This record gives sequence, C-alpha cells and structure tokens, in this order.
Amino acid sequence: MSMANLQRMAQQMQQQMLRIQEELAAATVEGSAGGGAVSAVVTGKQELISVTIDPSAVDPADVEMLQDLVVAAVNDALRASRELAESRLAGLTGGLRLPGM
Repeated sequence: MSMANLQRMAQQMQQQMLRIQEELAAATVEGSAGGGAVSAVVTGKQELISVTIDPSAVDPADVEMLQDLVVAAVNDALRASRELAESRLAGLTGGLRLPGM
C-alpha cells in the first residue's frame, strides 16, 4: 500500500470520526429509575441535558431515596450513551475499544 493510499485512508477515517462525533453530540438517550419516577437525558457524548422528577418521588422525610434515584437514573442514561457511542464507533474501529470512549 502506498503512502498516498495510507494518507487517504487516514483522512477518510478522520472525516468519519468527525461525522460520528457530530451525530453523537446531537443524539440523546434516556435513563430512568424508580419505575420512571426519575429520568435523565444525556447526549451521545455523555453530557447531561435534563433530569425529570415525578412529584410523587419527592418525600421530604426521605431525601436520600430521591438522591439515590437521581444517581441511578443518570447512571442508566450514561450507560445507554456509552453503548450508543460504542455501536457507532464499532464500524470505524473494526470493533476495537478505544480508550476514553
């Protein structure tokens, strides 16, 4: 394979990576906890966009439970975001897992 071909392939991969990153930034996934009492929405780049709390989940006598539900919902959304990123990048990387992704 010639150097020109390698450079062309690297340039194509870079363009594909930029396109995938743009798609991930625009994509959203949702996670939830407590049977949907708390939900969180994150982008495909793992940025938290919103947290929604059903009023029935708010018990002033049990703030710890609400805090736990928020953490669980955010973690569920982040897991879904990582899975989305891995699936989008799998074609580009040939299934190799990249550090930080």
